[in-house]
Amino acid sequence: MRMILVLCSSVLAVAPSLGAQSTPGAPPRCDAPEYRQFDFWVGEWRVTMGGQEVGSNSVTLEEAGCLVHEHWTGAQGGTGQSLNFYDRSDGRWHQVWISSSGGALSLSGAYHDGRLEYTGERHVSPGGPVQRQRLTFFKNADGTVRQLWETSADGVTWQTTFDGLYTRKAS
Repeated sequence: MRMILVLCSSVLAVAPSLGAQSTPGAPPRCDAPEYRQFDFWVGEWRVTMGGQEVGSNSVTLEEAGCLVHEHWTGAQGGTGQSLNFYDRSDGRWHQVWISSSGGALSLSGAYHDGRLEYTGERHVSPGGPVQRQRLTFFKNADGTVRQLWETSADGVTWQTTFDGLYTRKAS
């Protein structure tokens, strides 16, 4: 019983630092300008690369504006989802991507000058070398969005993995 009381006391002591409540009785909200920085990607999209259709994307704003949720469908049948969120505790954006083939990627980054740039690392194979990832979303003046995904073995030389143009589907 003492162990349970100690555990409960520890959880209650940590809860405020996890953002459990910003003011007594009022839960935190995601209405600060930082949370709206990636809203330019929300919508229904036709995605092309080099003029060829490569897929479609449905990007929704969920969890009371706290989450940008991507639902990707590739032209070859693959699918994937990403969860994108601004974390007030570190002042950064985060993305977790999972594909239907089991691929996973965890990135973090920042918004500046009309673009959101994520970076991260992943192993090419279990125990294999680390590959750096850079994923940049550009908010274009014409309402389209460019997504540039690059990889690097050394962090100096970057190779383009994906360079897609998102055009809004007609409503």
